[in-house]
This record gives sequence, structure tokens and C-alpha cells, in this order.
Amino acid sequence: MSTMTDTAVEHAAPAPVSLWEAFRYWLKLGFVSFGGPAGQISMMHTELVERRRWISEHRFLHALNYTMVLPGPEAQQLATYIGWLMHGTLGGIMAGVLFVLPSLAILIALTWIYLAFGGVPAVAGVLYGIKPAVTAIVVFAAYRIGSRALRNGVLWGIAAAAFVAIFALHVPFPYIVLAAGVIGYLGGRVAPDRFKTGGGHGAFDKSFGPALIDDHTPAPSWARFTWRSAIGHVTVGLVIWALLEGFLYLGYGWHGPLTQMGWFFTKAALVTFGGAYAVLPYVYQGGVDQYGWLTGTQMIDGLALGETTPGPLIMVVAFVGFVGGWTKEIFGPEGLALAGIVGATVATIFTFLPSFLFILVGGPAVEATRHDLKFTAPLTGITAAVVGVIINLAVFFAWHVLWPEAAEADPFTGRFEWFSLLITIGAFVALWRYKVGVIPVIAASAVAGLVYSLAF
Repeated sequence: MSTMTDTAVEHAAPAPVSLWEAFRYWLKLGFVSFGGPAGQISMMHTELVERRRWISEHRFLHALNYTMVLPGPEAQQLATYIGWLMHGTLGGIMAGVLFVLPSLAILIALTWIYLAFGGVPAVAGVLYGIKPAVTAIVVFAAYRIGSRALRNGVLWGIAAAAFVAIFALHVPFPYIVLAAGVIGYLGGRVAPDRFKTGGGHGAFDKSFGPALIDDHTPAPSWARFTWRSAIGHVTVGLVIWALLEGFLYLGYGWHGPLTQMGWFFTKAALVTFGGAYAVLPYVYQGGVDQYGWLTGTQMIDGLALGETTPGPLIMVVAFVGFVGGWTKEIFGPEGLALAGIVGATVATIFTFLPSFLFILVGGPAVEATRHDLKFTAPLTGITAAVVGVIINLAVFFAWHVLWPEAAEADPFTGRFEWFSLLITIGAFVALWRYKVGVIPVIAASAVAGLVYSLAF
């Protein structure tokens, strides 16, 4: 009797989920979402599809397919999409914000410690070990994406051309993305076999029983496409953006650091095809070369902090904003911490605002089709170019780490950091050969750097 009851419960759809219950889950996810997009997506699949059965396998993958062709952090957008599908606009905004908010708070605290105490020998020693580990992580990211994306000579050629464009010709990253997308679009028509794309983060194909939002569950009223809803969301989003940017403009002028952060990170949000590693070169070009918000070395340190905190890796923009506000002394020399907090907040808001619009405006159309989106050829071209761009980022990081005293005019002057090279090689082997997680690799590298710096 008990077995029959258990079976009946197992095959029954879960009870409706309250907004408060969903709030608690999304908040928890914001604090434990380590492991990059692949780890975060896998974590949501395990919890929402397999264990809680809030959403079915098919509906989960359908949402994931959509977020993968969007610019922006796909894991955060997937959380927003599921939250929206369950509880409407409020649910989507709640899920997306809670996915980011803990990471923002943690990064603000860590960045303040970094700037205030970075010169302390123990802290400097830890950073000495972390920097080469970050270089290895970026190299491994290029390998991982390239092994999946570069399936033929044409795509290899696009990756090579992108590397030359950004490394030797200093072509801005958005132009590379645009050119790669056009090549992919045309290539998809001329030689479609060359521009077929794979399955992203892997496929889940098991059945876990009836879900709250099952394969054939009708879309709720808010998930049905209407022009009124689409225009309303776009209007509200643009008004929010205009009010925020207008406020910064009136307070600090067009060339003020905060105003330029709002404008720059809005553009960054629209070209982040291929994940956070792809947009890092663009953030570097703007933050270091164009605006001087931070140095190249600080950019490496920021990526290290981003790798060790929960949330999407693109949250490194909060580090850039904090250091930029601090460096430019927006509120004077007595208000450095406040300037950093405001800079981090501005960078985060303008980076993620477009992601909410993509889901709230595009979600109903996706729910109406329930078919694979036909953007694969341009996305394949862009992903191939992203590999070349990430390799350029790895070269840049390696140069800064191995020749810390060199300058562009004389790139190989000063001492060569052989111990940093050993850490880089060891970290890459650990990631590639032994499948060690990012956090243990960074922790071990930090310990090695601390011991070496204190001993020598």
C-alpha cells in the first residue's frame, strides 16, 4: 500500500510554488552559484528539473536554447526566464536580481579589501600566485570553447582572423563580433554544413516525472505574446535607462566617469556573445586603454576575484566600476569607498538591464514557437571569432604576469617570473588533465604564491 502511495506521489505534479518559496530558492542560488555558466546551468537543472520538478526537461532546454543566442550571461538569463515563466514579470526580475545581488555585495567587499590592503606582503603574495592561475584559466577557456566550436577549417580561419584583428590591428571588439556574425550569416546560406553548431553545455535527455510547468502545460497569460506587453516592457526599460543615464549626465556631465560607465557598460551588454570571457577584451580596451579606470594588472586581479565569487563571471564589471570610481576620486579623496560602491553599482545595473529586456520582451515569442531558433549560423561565426579574442586575452595576461616590468615599447624587458610560469603550467594541467575545479586551482595557486613570496 505504501509503495503504491509513494508511486502516486512520484507521478503527481508538484504543488504550486509561492512567490516566497521561489524567492528563497533564487536567493540561495545567488550565494552558491559557483562554477561558471556550465556549473550554474547544471545546478539549476539538478534542482529545478530533477529534484523540485518546477519545470520540465523540454521547457528548460527550450529556454536555454534561447538564452544561448542572446548577448549577456546565459545562466542569469535562464534564471530570469524560469522565474518569469513561473511568476510573471515580478518573478523574472526577482530571479535575475537575486542571481546577481550576492555576487555584487561580495565583490564590493573584496575589491575594497584589495585596494585598501593590496600592498600588505601577505595579500601581495596571495595575488602573486593567483595571477598566473587566472592566465591558465583563460587559456583553458579558449581551449574548451575552441574544441567545441572550431569544427572545420573555415571556423579555424575566422578564429585566426579575429586574433590578428584584435592583437595586431587593434580592431575594437564590437566590430569583430559584427563582422563574424555577418560572415556566419552569409556562410550559413552559402555553405550551411560549415556553420552547423553543437549543443552548447550538453544535453539532458532523461525524464523525471510530471513537472509544475510540464511539456504540455499551457503558457500562463503573461507568457502569451501581445504587442501591448512587448511595447510596454521596451518602453519601461528604455525609460529606466534614460532616467539613470540622464541623472548621471545632469550630475556629472557627459564626460564624467559615472556617465561614461553607464554608456560603456550598456554597449558591453550588447556584445557579450560567447560568454564573459569573450567580452573581457572589450572591457579591457575600454576600462584600461580608453578610460584609464584601472591598470592591466588590476584587470587580472579583478578576474581572479570574479572567479572566486558566486554569480556570473561578467560580474567582473563590478570590480572595474569600483576601481574606476576609486581611481577617479569621484567624491573626492575622502570618499573613495563610496565612489567605488557607486561605480560598481552603476556598472552592474547598466550591464544587466538589457538582459531583463531580452527575456521579458522575447520570452513570449519563444514560448509561442517552442522550436529551435534559427540564429545558429551567425552564432557559430561569432563563437569562432570569440576563440581568437580569448586567445589574445590569454597572451596579454601571460605577458603581464611573466614580464611584470615590461612596457609596450620594449615588451620583454625586466625580470622573467619563472615561478609564475610554473604555476601557470601546473594550473592548466590541473584544469585540463585532472579536471580540478577553478576554486581549488586558485586556492592552491594562492598558497604557492604566498609561500614563495615570503620565502624569497
